[in-house]
Amino acid sequence: MDFNRLKKIALRLKLYHIPFWLGYHLVWLTINVGSLSEVWEYLLHSDSSVKFYFYVIFQIIGVYFNLYYLIPKLLYVGRYTSYIFSVLATILVCNAFIVSGYFLATFLSGKTLFELFGVYPYQFTTIYFVWALPSTVASMTLGMSIKLGKNWLQAEKRRLRLEKEHLETELKYLKSQINPHFLFNTINSIFALIHKNPDLASESLANFSDMLRFQLYECNDEQIPLEKELRFIENFIDLEKLRLDPEHTELQFDILDQTLHQKSIAPFILIPFVENAFKHVSKGKGQPNFIRMMLKVTDAYLKLHIENSKGPNGLGHEDERPKGIGLTNVERRLHLLYPESYSLHIDDQKDRFSVLLKLEWQKN
Repeated sequence: MDFNRLKKIALRLKLYHIPFWLGYHLVWLTINVGSLSEVWEYLLHSDSSVKFYFYVIFQIIGVYFNLYYLIPKLLYVGRYTSYIFSVLATILVCNAFIVSGYFLATFLSGKTLFELFGVYPYQFTTIYFVWALPSTVASMTLGMSIKLGKNWLQAEKRRLRLEKEHLETELKYLKSQINPHFLFNTINSIFALIHKNPDLASESLANFSDMLRFQLYECNDEQIPLEKELRFIENFIDLEKLRLDPEHTELQFDILDQTLHQKSIAPFILIPFVENAFKHVSKGKGQPNFIRMMLKVTDAYLKLHIENSKGPNGLGHEDERPKGIGLTNVERRLHLLYPESYSLHIDDQKDRFSVLLKLEWQKN
């Protein structure tokens, strides 16, 4: 029989627990007897050592009956009263067998109970309740504590694993929503240019191709260089500028760059705010129309401030659709990815809409 097969048998039968329980009882025996040499002498040559093996055997039986039968059959199914009475009965029965070890030792040695242990038979209650019972209760408590503690750790690990898997699934789902939403708006932008200005449409298509390349190949990691995210935003702005009337719309995008090349960010965290400004900016010729964007990056934080004008009736251009899924999703992603490291303030007034986002860089 090879070693691996022996190992599997030992694991299946829990044989590796035996050294633990022997060690546990030997520790207490050493405390009571005095030294390891005296313990060795006691186990090999003392007439009273039989009762020690009764302690080991029947406490192990009680512990494992509780762990592998009573807990699964009663405790885990909510039968708490039955479980408590069953555990008490198990302790009392195992304790009775342990006490019988004292009498077996006297029988095998040919001595009296008083000669071996210093008590008389009528002092049975002293052996049962004072000597044996506390040890049995302690063993049962130790075994149950280890088992329940192990089960709790396993359940906690499983909960954390499922929570992580759920988080990753949710983030992927939110990201998958953002991409088609952005693609839909961008394709509409290019479509609007085809008949008005084919050259500009061709330029827009090349720009759009760069953005698609970023979406498909460069943003699959949890964190990407901030420079790549900003390059994507700049391409988006260049595309959207083609649809704006420069004579009636002010467009401003300032980057206060101090540590840009050193920072990473979750992909598509910033673009929904930029996209929302272009989507809802006013286009009336008799009013001020503007999109003002400012990005500041320091060693401690990133701050994005975007403000855009709205029409007199509080609506943006082209349609009266309410705010899309973009901002809703990005707020959810911020909560998942930067739970305690961001602040987001949205100010929706009659004639303007503004967003102020602050991200604190997370320490690795």
